[in-house]
Amino acid sequence: MELFNQIVSAISNPTQQASTNQIGSVINAVQQLSQTYHTDPGTTQSMLSIVSHFVRSSLQEKRATGGNNSVQSLVNQFSGTTANSAAIAALFSIPQLNAMISAIASRTGLDPQQIQSMLPLLIPVVLQLLQTGASSDNPQTGSNPVLNQFLDANNDGDVNLGDAIQLASRFLTNP
Repeated sequence: MELFNQIVSAISNPTQQASTNQIGSVINAVQQLSQTYHTDPGTTQSMLSIVSHFVRSSLQEKRATGGNNSVQSLVNQFSGTTANSAAIAALFSIPQLNAMISAIASRTGLDPQQIQSMLPLLIPVVLQLLQTGASSDNPQTGSNPVLNQFLDANNDGDVNLGDAIQLASRFLTNP
């Protein structure tokens, strides 16, 4: 998986922000979310996959209108491992949000209200993972290989953050 390889490469590159602690905090936030909402980890991984698809689409639209630096700035501003409702408003219109909730409910069987309460944490966590490739010296530049891989310029669709987080979890527990 090319995205996972980019994340691992960012961890070993001192000019990028990624660290095992940063990846560990993302994994811990996802695990805590599963525990808090009493959802199976596989269900949470499915949610992450769907959310990442919608985040990718939104960021691609924003890149088309504002360029790479504006997308990197958005990622920097709203990434994290704590809930942030402003991240949702920054990325999605109401129809996009409703479509995402509907897609998650359809695939996971979770209640739409439960999904809506989980999104303020899931979206910043996705953005946190994308921030790992940002430059340590100048994080505002759009030369983030993890983000660029996620946006998948050739549109082959080979992007799944749910799988990347699962692989990262294995990587951190079995170095």
